[in-house]
Amino acid sequence: MDFVNKLYSEIERQNSWDKNISLKRNEYLKIGGTVETNLFYIVSGSLKISIIDNSTEHIIRFGYKNNFIMALDSFITEKPSDFYIQALKKTELKVLSKQNYFTLINQSNDLIKLWDAILQQLILQQLDREKDILINSPKERYKRVFQRSPQLFQEIPNKYIASYLRMSPETLSRLKKS
Repeated sequence: MDFVNKLYSEIERQNSWDKNISLKRNEYLKIGGTVETNLFYIVSGSLKISIIDNSTEHIIRFGYKNNFIMALDSFITEKPSDFYIQALKKTELKVLSKQNYFTLINQSNDLIKLWDAILQQLILQQLDREKDILINSPKERYKRVFQRSPQLFQEIPNKYIASYLRMSPETLSRLKKS
């Protein structure tokens, strides 16, 4: 089941969006150390979620057209998050505040179940990613990500995909050719 489309359709049906925003290429939606409790729907463009450790950026997730993105830890706890969210190209977003989101979700048991299903799916995706990074070779990581998210390779520049896969751009290039 496509949970993203179902959630988006419900928000649209109830006209719950708070506003629309535009980001220029390389502009930050969120910087580390700040609180961000909005839910964003990507109308066009693409973004990366990353964390910086000793001036080294580690990309942990991407968002692109027709997907939601948020700083999940900050959204849940309403505390500062170390994550950065940055536009990789010009990006158009619809914004829904946490308060308005939960007002919508709490209207029915079906919507509460939808939220639970989305969180479960996100947790399973993150666990798959952690396993990939910890135990799989670069070739296996590439193959698994390509199988899970072929759209990623159409939307995101290779240098960012390589960082996400924890490999050099040259290694990614070799893998793509083979």
